Amino acid sequence: MNRRTLLGAGLALPGLLLARPTLAQTDPNAWPNRPVTLVEGYPPGGVTDLASRAVAEPMSRNLGVPVVIDNRPGAATSVAATYAARARPDGYTLVMGTTTLAINQTLQPQLTPKDPAAELDAIGMVFRTPFILHVHPSLPVTDTASLIAYCKANPGKVLFGSPGTGSVSHLCLEMFRARAGIDIVHVPYRGGAPAALDLRQGRIHVVFQAIQEAATTLADGGTRGLAVTASAPIQGYPSLPPVSNTLPGFEVFFWQGLFAPAGTPAAILARAATALRSATDNPTIRTRMAEQGVELVTGDAAMLRAALRDDTRKWGDVIREGNIRLE
Repeated sequence: MNRRTLLGAGLALPGLLLARPTLAQTDPNAWPNRPVTLVEGYPPGGVTDLASRAVAEPMSRNLGVPVVIDNRPGAATSVAATYAARARPDGYTLVMGTTTLAINQTLQPQLTPKDPAAELDAIGMVFRTPFILHVHPSLPVTDTASLIAYCKANPGKVLFGSPGTGSVSHLCLEMFRARAGIDIVHVPYRGGAPAALDLRQGRIHVVFQAIQEAATTLADGGTRGLAVTASAPIQGYPSLPPVSNTLPGFEVFFWQGLFAPAGTPAAILARAATALRSATDNPTIRTRMAEQGVELVTGDAAMLRAALRDDTRKWGDVIREGNIRLE
């Protein structure tokens, strides 16, 4: 019987399903000659999904084949990353990885891929976005220094919200707590929208929030911006100074980058990187994403590898030192 017959009959040899396919039948120089699947670890409609769809369009034009989005949410993006890591390394399955790849290694070590840096090949950075530190207007603070002073004067009384335990926003506030030496209360939510709503209504006092989530309440005065987690003021909020002006070295970004299964031929990775740059350098696409509060980044594989390496170390330290656990 041939392999298809064996599989259909459920009689495949034990090693047959587990063996990683070889590239003997793949010519890297002929890639691509059929549609490319771009796996996305979040549901449709969110900012990461929007970014994936935004870059897929110009990548498709550059490659001359369709680039099809395959949403596989679940397990803090582990479902999507694991699916891609186990795919044939022939360039026809790519995946959008995010900061969660770095966080999962310490916070949820049972998830796969266990070692994203070894199991996925970096292609290039897609975007990275800092957070805005903003507060309810009733809080008598005007900048990072006065917020820290207020928290020290009112230990255990200031409520910091987040989209959920283990989110980048949550880990950002935990790093802020440790660096500033303050006693605050973490209030986790199920997503950024309910946290933003309760901040507007004064049920919580402070949130580190992604630009696109904070934009509405900042614009209408529902909240007051204090600072940004980038190392310099950002586009759209030039009056907000960096948190690092008060806490040196404090820098936080949420990032998204394009990866392929480990072992993908170098020629394919290079071709995919060129196609990605055709998207991240596209003025129309950059403007469209900027309107969503996301700045596309023309970053090579080295930049993406460095982000994964550095955030694995940084967030691992924050999680261990803060004894942070998922309930």
